[in-house]
Amino acid sequence: MYWILFIGIALISWLVQYNLKSKFEKYSKMPVSNGMTGREVAIKMLHENGIYDVQVISTPGSLTDHYNPQNKTVNLSDDVYNSCSIAAAAVAAHECGHAVQHAHAYAYAPLKMRSALVPMVSFASSWVSWILLIGMLALETFPQIMLFGIGLFALTTIFSFVTLPVEIDASKRAVSWMTESGVVNYHNRGAAVSALRSAAYTYVVAALSSLATLMYYVMIYMSRRD
Repeated sequence: MYWILFIGIALISWLVQYNLKSKFEKYSKMPVSNGMTGREVAIKMLHENGIYDVQVISTPGSLTDHYNPQNKTVNLSDDVYNSCSIAAAAVAAHECGHAVQHAHAYAYAPLKMRSALVPMVSFASSWVSWILLIGMLALETFPQIMLFGIGLFALTTIFSFVTLPVEIDASKRAVSWMTESGVVNYHNRGAAVSALRSAAYTYVVAALSSLATLMYYVMIYMSRRD
């Protein structure tokens, strides 16, 4: 049953990634009516939300866009930073949505929870694979090692699910602001929503995949202990 679930999630993940790439290729050819680049959209959204201490910079790669709360930077990939497309505007606004969340973190509980988990998840991600491997090899003699590894992996799974509302909220903020500011209109608003929804699906699949893997490790522990 686990392998059926695992293969199913892997297939869904591939389909979601393919759909995301197709959507962004399509909407990257659809220009915004005001001709603003992703960089200009990001700066406009930040300023209109009263945020002036966040820098908008370019980062290498494709779909590598992210907001870094440590140094307060909105990092836009090359094809978003200089592009005047609907896809670029949507991505830029989404990442700025995280900056707005960060600026008002006291009023947004999921982001506070996610930020609190970051140091622990960083540690867990660095060691969990080795601890689980050692735990499986020594399960009969030292089951505590396997349990510790499962606990670390459970932490990363929780982080994946806590990330979901944070990402969804950032997209809602992005669409709302783009509509109010006139970056998108009645004709192309649906494209922006579609692009952001496709991106959100990747986080859903990642969370489900993490949960399925956690179940797998728990099954190994339970079966060998029996």
